[in-house]
Amino acid sequence: MECDILDSLEQLGYEGPVKGEADLLLAAKGGLTSAEYVDLCRWLVSRLKSMCDLEGSITSGPDDVTSMSGLLKELCCPYDMCSLVKGNAEDHLKILLFLSSELQAAQIASSRGNCLQGQNESLASRELRTICETLTVSPLEGKNVAEVLSLIQNKVDTLLKKCPNGAVEKPALKQSLSSEQWEKLHDMNTVLSSEYECRRRMLIKRLDVTIQSFGWSDRAKVKVDSMARAYQPKRHNLRAESTVDATTLLAAREDVCNIVKTSSGVNREKTACAVNKIQMGRVPDRGGRPSEIQAPPPEMPQWKARQDGGGDWGRRGGWGGRGGGGGGKWRGGRPNHGGHGGKRGRYQY
Repeated sequence: MECDILDSLEQLGYEGPVKGEADLLLAAKGGLTSAEYVDLCRWLVSRLKSMCDLEGSITSGPDDVTSMSGLLKELCCPYDMCSLVKGNAEDHLKILLFLSSELQAAQIASSRGNCLQGQNESLASRELRTICETLTVSPLEGKNVAEVLSLIQNKVDTLLKKCPNGAVEKPALKQSLSSEQWEKLHDMNTVLSSEYECRRRMLIKRLDVTIQSFGWSDRAKVKVDSMARAYQPKRHNLRAESTVDATTLLAAREDVCNIVKTSSGVNREKTACAVNKIQMGRVPDRGGRPSEIQAPPPEMPQWKARQDGGGDWGRRGGWGGRGGGGGGKWRGGRPNHGGHGGKRGRYQY
């Protein structure tokens, strides 16, 4: 539970004094008597009030219990006030987990609502509005596209003049493309993005499985929480979707064409470390060379054509010969053979 709360707080952007697991357990042990615990609850509730229509709040002082009780009832919290006043550290952690989960759900609902409101606005209009907000260009109301692009061009030229010489290199794409060429370029990028997304998903899954295998040993089982705290923030930033589009091509400068090998001598002077100097000893041969593999022996002998005459099968033990179990001798003709009037053979003991 402690790791879940810390992960949620990190994703929510919390930067208060409760940083690690020890600080969280100490604050939860004190409950409402702990200033850190009350400040953390107040921070979560203040974020909730800005996104939800809440009437309650958390005050500082002896009225903390009353204000907290009203707020939890307003949020339909499944935990009663007894767990908050007379409960232990685990009960206090449950309330923190509830508040952080409610805040995460409110953020998701708010982002979906903003997306629904902007569905009627085209993608180009949203991107154009974002550019104007970034460059602090005057509002777009009452202006056509040509006027807005002219304002953006003038603003960019003004900012470039303030930059030192060589700060912005020449673009990598120096030729203007026609509408048909842009469409073909878009189709090519769609195919490549799908391929790269598949590869990134595979690599991310391999990474998850590898990190999970590190926790199988007995020594690592006691450090699962610390491993999760170190890995989860970095894993959360990994995305399988490709973000490369036409704007990336337009923003590329000439230095993107400078390809330098990472194994070159100049680069290795700065990237070499002690691990690179370790040489592996003799390792056992694992085989696997197809040219040295021999075909397995046959499981059954090869079939041969039947020979006429039947051989001396009777003398070798058939029907009780020397090789038979009875030890008797065969007298007479063969059984069921000889046609009409033939005499059956018999055993003589």
